[in-house]
Amino acid sequence: MTLSLASRIVRFPTLHDARRAERVIENIGEPFSSEPLNALIRAGASNSPHLSSLLDREHAWIRAASEVEPEHAFRTELDRLAGLAMLPRAEALELLRGVKRRCALLTALADLGGVWSLDDVTRHLTLLADATLQGALAHAFRDAVMRGRLADVAHAQPGASGLFFLAMGKYGAFELNYSSDIDFSCYFNPDKLPVAGRYAPQEVAVRITQATVSLMQEQTQDGYVFRCDLRLRPDAGSTQIAVSTPAAEAYYESMGQNWERAAMIKARVCAGDPAEGAQFLRNLQPFIWRKYLDYAAIEDIHSIKRQIHAHGGFGDIRVEGHNIKLGRGGIREIEFFAQTQQLILGGRIASLRSPRTTEALDALADRGVIAAKTCNELKRAYVFLRTLEHRLQMIEDEQTHSMPSSDDGLLNVATFMGLASREALAGQLKEQLGLVQGHYLRLFESQPTLSRSAGSLVFTGVDDDPETIDTLRSLGFGQPEAISATIRGWHHGRIRATRSERAREKLTALMPLLLDALAKTANPDIAFTRFDRFLTGLPAGVQVFALLLSNPDLLRLIADIVGTAPRLADHLAARPGLLDVLIDSEFLHHRPRLEELRESLGLLLRASRSMEETLDTVRRWTKDQQFRIGLQLLQKQIDGLEAGFGFADVAEAAIAALLAACLHEMTLAHGAVAGGEMCVIGMGRLGGREMTAASDLDLIFVYAHPEGVTASDGERALSTSVYYARLAQRLITALTAMTAEGGLYEVDMRLRPSGNKGPVAVSFETFRNYQRSEAWTWEQLALTRARVLGHRSELSARVETVIRDCLMLDRDRHKVLADVASMRARLDRERPANSPWDLKEAKGGLFDIEFIVQGLQLVHASRMAQVLRTNTLEALQMLRESDVLSQQDADALESSLLAYQKLVQVLRLTVGEVFTVGELSVSLRALIAETLGIADFDTVEIMLVERERQVRDIFDRVIGGAAS
Repeated sequence: MTLSLASRIVRFPTLHDARRAERVIENIGEPFSSEPLNALIRAGASNSPHLSSLLDREHAWIRAASEVEPEHAFRTELDRLAGLAMLPRAEALELLRGVKRRCALLTALADLGGVWSLDDVTRHLTLLADATLQGALAHAFRDAVMRGRLADVAHAQPGASGLFFLAMGKYGAFELNYSSDIDFSCYFNPDKLPVAGRYAPQEVAVRITQATVSLMQEQTQDGYVFRCDLRLRPDAGSTQIAVSTPAAEAYYESMGQNWERAAMIKARVCAGDPAEGAQFLRNLQPFIWRKYLDYAAIEDIHSIKRQIHAHGGFGDIRVEGHNIKLGRGGIREIEFFAQTQQLILGGRIASLRSPRTTEALDALADRGVIAAKTCNELKRAYVFLRTLEHRLQMIEDEQTHSMPSSDDGLLNVATFMGLASREALAGQLKEQLGLVQGHYLRLFESQPTLSRSAGSLVFTGVDDDPETIDTLRSLGFGQPEAISATIRGWHHGRIRATRSERAREKLTALMPLLLDALAKTANPDIAFTRFDRFLTGLPAGVQVFALLLSNPDLLRLIADIVGTAPRLADHLAARPGLLDVLIDSEFLHHRPRLEELRESLGLLLRASRSMEETLDTVRRWTKDQQFRIGLQLLQKQIDGLEAGFGFADVAEAAIAALLAACLHEMTLAHGAVAGGEMCVIGMGRLGGREMTAASDLDLIFVYAHPEGVTASDGERALSTSVYYARLAQRLITALTAMTAEGGLYEVDMRLRPSGNKGPVAVSFETFRNYQRSEAWTWEQLALTRARVLGHRSELSARVETVIRDCLMLDRDRHKVLADVASMRARLDRERPANSPWDLKEAKGGLFDIEFIVQGLQLVHASRMAQVLRTNTLEALQMLRESDVLSQQDADALESSLLAYQKLVQVLRLTVGEVFTVGELSVSLRALIAETLGIADFDTVEIMLVERERQVRDIFDRVIGGAAS
């Protein structure tokens, strides 16, 4: 007896829109012979505009199909695809869409009428996808032959071509829903694919795949067949859509992740060469089913979909808008409940390897892994949720998994499920979601949470996890999708640090802690970008990730660095080895003195075998020391004044080491100047030991040699003036040249005698005579900060004497102060400040304090030698003690100077010299306020304006008033 569709109907949806149902019945015309079928069609049309449209178009076909077994009608329709390859493309497009339309309608009626179970429905939808995909692939093969890309028709058959498609996910497990994408990947054996002529197998495989996909998902007047998703292939972000089998096997062997193992549980050959595909899957069995797993691997598997609950209702189960696939208690939790245990146990227990979710649950129960009650409840929930998912998608043929938010929408879904009210639907849905969530949480209750933050942090697969995006956004990240994509790239091993399996497993455990730390910085997105740069520069990741996992304070420190100080973050990215010393408390608290710095650099340079190695060593050492000082400043272990001394000492040690190396090179090339010597004078912020992380070096080179010595003593002798000029130029090059370790310092030589027009190095006599009789007032002002660098020598003592003697010359007080006032007025005109934050140029800023101090030093040094101090603060204090400045003025200048120096140090470390206040992050604003000892940032600019007004008043009174 034939059991037709009409004779097997056992249920009906509840009517929702009776008027739409009647319109469909009117369009059909003569009623069907079966009253149950008429009732089913009326109920289906009333709930689904999409079904109404299909019935309007295919009622004649369904009338005939309803009189036979639905399975027979379905197979007959698929059989029409047998000759698809020979059709013109336009006819092939039409045939594919017609078969899809009719089979989808038949499946929907069999589903709604209870003729087919959920398994029957998903299996038939999958068979439809297989048949249409196989037909499209055959058409693409024939097209490739016609275009001369494949050898000939006889050999270019998909079934023996070496090319195959692997169905993945629900498609692979015969669990498709109505509006599913079909997930598949294309693989090919390059030695077997029958390419023609000059074509490469990769190129042909890609073209065939593209042609197949186009036939499937091109939108025509008849719609599309199936949307195709090929992103489950190996590292989809960086590979072509067709992957050779050797390349794929190599990837899975070395780079495959646990979530990809989970995806491969459901993989099967769905089109193309079945033998080649079967062999490929056999080769992957050791990757998919590992017999032995360590704790890290198990933890990584659990992390594939760990739901992390928090207080405040994040992720609560609800009805309106709830995502029944990805949300709490949803389909994905049931799937991962089974898959995680399959991955852990399936390598040793073959019976657990079923690709179908319900069969996997049964197998877990049979082996005693889960209780029978748990299995049955999860299976019932799975059937309910998958059926609900089908109804949601069937209403408008939409790829949706979310419940409607409107009352009418919820009522529509309720009636489509055969329920009488929204309340009935809500009750059943909450019950099933709650059961699933309870079992899922109990499965993972013994596992440590991945984060203390609210929400999910899941970075597996190829799609963003919606709850993870919500979590990232709630943490303060402004571009959560970009961050999620970057992290998935890390897990794909696209950077060196994550190319080992153990590194990726460590990264999984570290990820939530890292994101939590970065989220607490002022601008989490910028901090993440800098951390990505740091991570990208690592040669390996296992040790670093393990170090960060075991040292939460270090992780927070790195987050502070990347979130606040880009200069430090860049150096950390270039020198990841510094992580080891960051956990050493001495590194953060100890500030080495100049002699200690010289000694540590000297020890490192002993291993240098060439000038190139010397340059690189000095750069690494200098940047490491600058990093230390910057970090101590950032951590408030030192203040701006101490940082200035520290940066200057590091520069002095580097200059001394490089001068010795350059002199050695000169001696090898040109011999030595008998009894000769060259010293380096530090000027400006170097001389005053007020350097910042971004300071240039203002230098003057002075040499001397015994009378009668006119040249060096080497085979390629040079005159003394040329010798020392070249030595000075070598040193400048050593300081400024870019090497593999980057640059070191910029050098400014404009303060040398005669400025840029003068020789690079000058003799002692030239220096002495120029300073005594030719130097301009601005050069004499600069000389107040001149300091001879390096070890004491006869020449350095003579130069210091000249500097002191020149500064103590009796000067015309009125002329000096008038020159100072004129110079400051010129700066006001040529380099006007844009805001009070231009701390150097602003009226009342650093320049004004320095002009006051230096001008008064020149005026009073002839009678008060004690005022000669190269450091501005020390000089200011001596001017007070010498009663040159009143106590009130000196106190005001000193407090402003200290505030400016603290602020300049922090700003140079964090944002550089050019910035706008609006760009300052929240954490940097807090750091600035804390550095200045001010309660909140809003009052910082008010303080600056008041200090600058006060300093300018003193300048006008002490300098301008005295000069007039």
